[in-house]
Amino acid sequence: MSASLFPLATGRPPAGVDLLRIVRINEQIKRVVGVSFKINIMALNAIFLAKRAGTAARGFGVLSNELRVFSQDLRTCMESLTRLIHACVNEVSVVLQNNRQMRLLGKAAELAPRQPALIAVRQRRSRADEEHAQQLGRLRRQLKRALEDAFQMVELGGVLAKSAKIEAAYGQSHAAALSQVSGEFDEVVEEIRAALESLRRSPFFAGS
Repeated sequence: MSASLFPLATGRPPAGVDLLRIVRINEQIKRVVGVSFKINIMALNAIFLAKRAGTAARGFGVLSNELRVFSQDLRTCMESLTRLIHACVNEVSVVLQNNRQMRLLGKAAELAPRQPALIAVRQRRSRADEEHAQQLGRLRRQLKRALEDAFQMVELGGVLAKSAKIEAAYGQSHAAALSQVSGEFDEVVEEIRAALESLRRSPFFAGS
């Protein structure tokens, strides 16, 4: 196992551990993006179905259109999360590179402990490492806020999906078909909500 995976004296999570956690978050974000695209397709079909049902499904049609807008907004939100993830990966990669160089400089210092040039380089590297760690901390907080925004958005999507289930009951002869579609909306939104809830508990956000 790489030495970068062991805890550092700074009290911050080791960069290698942070990188693994970021990769897992990115995988979950990709999953949510895929599911949000599915809602968009479902909403288009639901709007078509509501038109066939006529005035009895007017409310259902309105809610289906709102769910389509929700899907598009969620994808935009996920894109901003992806940009923050990429920025985090860049910062962690630099920290990992600095750690490797600091270990090499440390070995060189054991052979020549009183070399002023070597001492100066190690001090510059140490300051740079601290700056990158602080930048990663800022990105970590931005990502957490963006994730909370996405979660609130999905809570609203859940309300829309449950309202569509109620409206489906008024669809007269089309009620069964509308109920099936609204039930699928509810399941998909709950799947997204569970994925985001899991992300909120990621240990990555426990770091400074």
